[in-house]
Amino acid sequence: MADRMSTLDSSFLALENSSTPMHVGSVMVFDAPDEGFDYDRLVGIISRRIAYVPRYRQRVRFVPGRLANPVWIDDERFDVTYHVRRSALPRPGGDEQLEELIARIQPRQLDRSRPLWEVYLVEGLADDRFAIITKTHQALVDGVNAVDIAHLILEDSETPSTESVDDTWRPSREPSHTELIVSALADTVRAPGQLVETVQSGITDVKETAGRVLGAAGEVVSAVARASTSPAPESPLNARVGRARRFVMVGTDLDDYKKVRSRLTKGAFADDVSINDVILATVTGAFRTWLMTRGESVHGSTTIRAMVPVSTHDAENEMAPGRHLTACFVDLPVGEPGASMRLHQIAFAMRQQMEAGRAVDADTLSGLGGFAPPTMHTLAARLGGAVSRRLFNVAITNVPGPQHPLYIAGAQMASTYPVMPLGPTKALSIGLTSYDGGVYYGLYADRDALPDTDVLGQSIVDALQELLDAPRSRAR
Repeated sequence: MADRMSTLDSSFLALENSSTPMHVGSVMVFDAPDEGFDYDRLVGIISRRIAYVPRYRQRVRFVPGRLANPVWIDDERFDVTYHVRRSALPRPGGDEQLEELIARIQPRQLDRSRPLWEVYLVEGLADDRFAIITKTHQALVDGVNAVDIAHLILEDSETPSTESVDDTWRPSREPSHTELIVSALADTVRAPGQLVETVQSGITDVKETAGRVLGAAGEVVSAVARASTSPAPESPLNARVGRARRFVMVGTDLDDYKKVRSRLTKGAFADDVSINDVILATVTGAFRTWLMTRGESVHGSTTIRAMVPVSTHDAENEMAPGRHLTACFVDLPVGEPGASMRLHQIAFAMRQQMEAGRAVDADTLSGLGGFAPPTMHTLAARLGGAVSRRLFNVAITNVPGPQHPLYIAGAQMASTYPVMPLGPTKALSIGLTSYDGGVYYGLYADRDALPDTDVLGQSIVDALQELLDAPRSRAR
């Protein structure tokens, strides 16, 4: 029988609507090789690689009467050219034009009658570049049965792989209504609680099953319980989200964060400050500037609560990173005027939350299954979707990537930017990926609530420079 979807996966379908599509995206910018790169080559690469992940040729089928969770079935009319699409910018296309294209492509819901992913080849970028935009539904990527589509198309070598894939896939016959019902009833007999869970997840907030969901996603029940005693502060980041979006790409140098860490953290707690802490301090400084440009009140106690997914280590199950994500809730000290003090306050807050866990270091995380960032960003978005929307103001997902070049058919990837989904009242999401000496931010925002997303992007650059120039705080 077809593979039944988990309650967490089906909840992402149940909660999705036209304003809050539940897919995660990525934007990869490449330098074209001498021989060029075209649509047919991309289609060929994806056609070969998805043989490794059968889920990319399966679609969702709902059970009549919602007697059980939906199932994954083979798409008998699967057509890779429907999913791999082509677009172009007026030459020479700049980053702002690419950002606007992304802001229009990403909010469109995926077609539920087909496998839940899309890839766009964007031609016409200045400096002989092209981009690949991906969209993958959170219900599809669980880190066990499927990884993100961007994970599949990149390779370490400039020389394209000549490995042939023995693709013997033939779609299985689609089950009838009667077969779906019989299978659902059989599963209910084996697991009586499943029917209740399915009804709840279909008609109520995923919060109703948060204890079970969060336990599977990373044992964050205690963190949620602590955060729930103090709701997130009021913030312009929390507004009713519409259908239109803005997207801003920000590229920075990884060495700058390392310089900040080495210069500002000498003393008793030097080893307790991570690159992730420096990144969070940079975002905090950017929020401070952005709020001030808006004329918002910023005082000593002003904070923004961030939900920061962190991967934790499980030596017994290395191949299932999605099962071991934990959520840290950090009150970013936006009201603190001193850049170095903001860094130390954030490092202390993160250390307190992680002392009882087993956090995975950046080298380990970046080595999970090759190019881990796209998949890990999707898993982090799943975790954020399972957490009550009232517990935080913004999700900030930082996934370390490999510090060496990656390629597609000889074209070197120059930069990569995550596109994290928005919640119903979360007007901004921030995704970061470090790659080959750079740290790349993807700022994805509601178009009406944050028309000044570009100001926040520039504030990130300015906040990093502020940290580079900041006087060192006394170690205490």
